[in-house]
Amino acid sequence: NCSRNISSYMPGKWFGNTCYCNSVLQALYFCRPFREKVLAYKIQPRRKESLLTCLADLFNSIATQKKKVGVIPPKKFISRLRKENELFDNYMQQDAHEFLNYLLNTIADLLQEEKSQERQQNGKVVQNGETEEKTQQTWVHEIFQGTLTNETRCLNCEAVSQRRDEFYLFSFEDVMRVKKLPMILALHLKRFKYMDQLHRYTKLSYRVVFPLELRLFNTSGDATNPDRLYDLVAVVVHCGSGPNRGHYITIVKSHDFWLLFDDDIVEKIDAQAIEEFYGLTSDISKNSESGYILFYQSRD
Repeated sequence: NCSRNISSYMPGKWFGNTCYCNSVLQALYFCRPFREKVLAYKIQPRRKESLLTCLADLFNSIATQKKKVGVIPPKKFISRLRKENELFDNYMQQDAHEFLNYLLNTIADLLQEEKSQERQQNGKVVQNGETEEKTQQTWVHEIFQGTLTNETRCLNCEAVSQRRDEFYLFSFEDVMRVKKLPMILALHLKRFKYMDQLHRYTKLSYRVVFPLELRLFNTSGDATNPDRLYDLVAVVVHCGSGPNRGHYITIVKSHDFWLLFDDDIVEKIDAQAIEEFYGLTSDISKNSESGYILFYQSRD
């Protein structure tokens, strides 16, 4: 099923510019741990419609297709997305990073609410030895959540204070060290900068080399899994000059070869062709096809 794709292409303008959604969903489908959890959610007792049930239906339609190739319009998913968040309730191009962040947080919130309702129905009370944080963990947290740590040392008393922040998407503008590495490491490259003189965001097309294999070196001294090795499994690429203009495509790895998804068009590419999406070496404010969100999957 590695050739099946999700597309918003349909006659007319009902869908509008939804490649920001297509590209992220295509990348997530090829993140195996996430796909398996979503498909497992599909076979659970039916719940009222939500963004997660629509996503589960969509992934299930892809996974159970008998045809080797084809296009599946995410009509119900996008309709639900527009009902839930007015930011996406239009025909304009949106930011793929904002959409991914919203999707993961929404799914986590839904799962936490379901866990809370189940505990209430079963009459279960959180025990003293079990922290509320642990009971609120969901498979979204297990797959995507990492922990950043930032230490501050007082110059007078030399006391050290530590601040911890959880993340689903790790931005390279962060300078904090990583304390806990997630199963799926989603890296966000800052590609847009607001220009006061232009009164809008412009594209930052600087070159970022993202390897097929990755080991992070900015881990803290007490990191739980500092030597974790990752493989690149998907890249959301921005094409154009700004977040609200241009286009998104996706590169994914499936069965040891690479596919490029451009809405309803899918083509096989060589691994070496990924270098074309590193960005530019000179002008950093220019149209380009640049890697925007990177998905790395842990080997363990």
